[in-house]
Amino acid sequence: MKKIIVADDEARIRRLVCDFLKKDGYDPIEADDGDVALELFKENPDTALMIVDIMMPNMDGWSLCREIRKTSTVPIILLTARSQEFDELMGFEAGADDYVTKPFSPAVLMKRVGLLIKRASVSEVSVSKYITVGALTINEEAHEVLVDKAPVTLALKEYNILLKLASMPGRVFTREQLLDDIWGYDYVGDIRTVDSHVARLRTKLGEWGNQHLKTVYGTGYKIEVN
Repeated sequence: MKKIIVADDEARIRRLVCDFLKKDGYDPIEADDGDVALELFKENPDTALMIVDIMMPNMDGWSLCREIRKTSTVPIILLTARSQEFDELMGFEAGADDYVTKPFSPAVLMKRVGLLIKRASVSEVSVSKYITVGALTINEEAHEVLVDKAPVTLALKEYNILLKLASMPGRVFTREQLLDDIWGYDYVGDIRTVDSHVARLRTKLGEWGNQHLKTVYGTGYKIEVN
């Protein structure tokens, strides 16, 4: 069974989420604060996904995301009672892949869990598939991104955006296309989340990102090649 860490200081919420995860065939691991969740993740590197509350003692959800992103691209869903746009943007900036506001539908949460895990799964192929655009190399089997042979750590959605664009250099993808392909047709959030993810992706790619990851104003994004 795939392990999922559920970090929330409210025992009632943890039990609710864990019960639904068990029904869907997952192996939930509970943590009542961010510090505990981080230690559990280190002890369970095969964790398939994390569901993280923002407002926790000792280490909040944003800080936990940042710590996890230093070493891993494991999918992270932020779970919170806060619904302001600023909080959502903060979550994505910290490296979260999705954002669910309390009160939430457990069925919808499980749907998002399933989609994120499916997208994070590496295809089982006998030969690694590489995409190379100049100094950028993507190893699809290993979910590895290199720029000038140096590894770049990306959140899942950042990786998927880059993979989509790099698979067809020169082609412009609209924000709507990226949102549908990467977030899913059932996503109901703000389309501007695409912009914030691309901006963060460009920063992580450094000079290569500034030179090749281009905004086509009024339309979308593309990988520009010489």
